[in-house]
Amino acid sequence: MLLSIVNLAFLIGAVLFVRGLSMLSSPETARKGNIYAGAIGMGLAILGSIFAPAAKLGAAEVHNNYIWILAGMLVGGSIGYYASYKVKMTAMPQMVAIFNGLGGATAVLLAMVEFNNFYSADVPEGGMGALLSSALALIIGGVAFTGSMIAFLKLEEVIKDNFLVIPKFHTYLNLLLLAVMLGLAVWVVAMGDKGEMWMAIVFMVVALYYGISFVVPIGGADMPVVIALLNTFSGLSAASAGLIYDSKIMVVGGLLVGASGMILTLLMCRAMNRSLLNVLIGGFGGGGAAGKAGTGEQVVKEVSMNDAAIQLNYSKSVVFVPGYGLAVAQAQKVCKEIEDILEANGVEVRYAIHPVAGRMPGHMNVLLAEADVPYPKLLDLDDANSFLANADIAVIVGANDVVNPAALDDPSSPIYGMPILRVWDAKHVIVLKRSMNPGYAGIQNPLFFHDRTRMLFGDAKDTLTKLVSELKSL
Repeated sequence: MLLSIVNLAFLIGAVLFVRGLSMLSSPETARKGNIYAGAIGMGLAILGSIFAPAAKLGAAEVHNNYIWILAGMLVGGSIGYYASYKVKMTAMPQMVAIFNGLGGATAVLLAMVEFNNFYSADVPEGGMGALLSSALALIIGGVAFTGSMIAFLKLEEVIKDNFLVIPKFHTYLNLLLLAVMLGLAVWVVAMGDKGEMWMAIVFMVVALYYGISFVVPIGGADMPVVIALLNTFSGLSAASAGLIYDSKIMVVGGLLVGASGMILTLLMCRAMNRSLLNVLIGGFGGGGAAGKAGTGEQVVKEVSMNDAAIQLNYSKSVVFVPGYGLAVAQAQKVCKEIEDILEANGVEVRYAIHPVAGRMPGHMNVLLAEADVPYPKLLDLDDANSFLANADIAVIVGANDVVNPAALDDPSSPIYGMPILRVWDAKHVIVLKRSMNPGYAGIQNPLFFHDRTRMLFGDAKDTLTKLVSELKSL
């Protein structure tokens, strides 16, 4: 009877996972999808996993383990609740990176426990199948763990893009490490019960170091791609751990996360004009020449607060282009206030959202949703460029690399070939920026010196707040 209830909980949980993920594809249903997949579905999966051993082995065999399980759930749940409650929207990519890493670390621990059990048993169980599942979990989990930790440190700007990087040779180092890691996996599996625990430890060390070496050369502008990819690894590591313990719900849940993460990775690759192979070998986004932007005489033209307010007030159409600077300044609600003022005056307002704006996929969408900006006003890359061609003013709020013309006309630029927002097609461009420092990719932006561009320096939230006052006084 208990086993039937457990299997029913797994089935309902899996259905809710699928339903929840499908609802996440639309902002109107995303919150309900999160409740279905993240709360109810995962809750049933956890309850089923807790009672599954008792259903198979009997309650008397496993009752002592429930103290450890409940203690772990209490500690982990408390940390998760506190972290999600306290985290700022600007730090959400870092939180995602840590959670991806913890999922990978769990798979590594489970794999090492199983290796130890296999080698210490008088008669090992599972044979080559058990070793293969453990090796798979160790590879994917190891890369997800250390890779996510490096991503976190890069997002926090604790380490730089050239940290531990061997110029011109790092891609070859990654390929060598990948070959060694896969060779060790084959060796460990092929040796079977003739192997020893030290082989698994060497295998683990190489897998963990490959995760570090894989992410280290990745430049800041490519961080949304690597976060999506590491999310894929996190899901696949969970599925691999599910193979170890024959847990169907872990396999289903992990594969769903892995598949959705891979789809997102491919979308991010397309948005960055990167091939998936280029991503997998870790040979992308490692900086590069500044290109044409740093040569020749360049003159920055500024605009006063009053002139900017007048231009906005008497325009017919305005496009806001948000970036990470908007998130840092927490200026999305003030931006929405300007939108309300302009629309009350008959101005058409839209938001141009680049797929990789911010530090993670969908970063700008989440921020603007928090400010109650209607989803139909958020334009994707193609629609935004069409709208910009007829817009009176494009207002850049903290964006940099996604509006850099060097991506189109400077082959020496690290972002050359990346699809970007053609903001200079608008009649006027106003750029809100703290200073002339380059963006996250570390390259200068020729847009700042364009004939149609005017700079409005200062903190984004403070500047937009002053614009609100100027608009109200007109």
